[in-house]
Amino acid sequence: MRREPMKKARTERTDELRPEYDLRRLLKEGVRGKYAKRYQARTNLVPLDPEVRKAFRDERAVNDALRLVIELRKIGVGRNRST
Repeated sequence: MRREPMKKARTERTDELRPEYDLRRLLKEGVRGKYAKRYQARTNLVPLDPEVRKAFRDERAVNDALRLVIELRKIGVGRNRST
């Protein structure tokens, strides 16, 4: 007796991505090639959170603040020096 191969039931494909990862929405506001020249120049790009961005008027202010953090870490401000 010849048997027909079992066919798999077709299931509707469901999207498992969370809504916050919807690329149509994420890329809507993007600008193609916005950082291409900087990337090619091997510049480090670090996206800032909106609340951090509001705290600084320009990239120089960000760099100055980061340099201060580096210096403070060198001298150990805020650390217990008794160890």
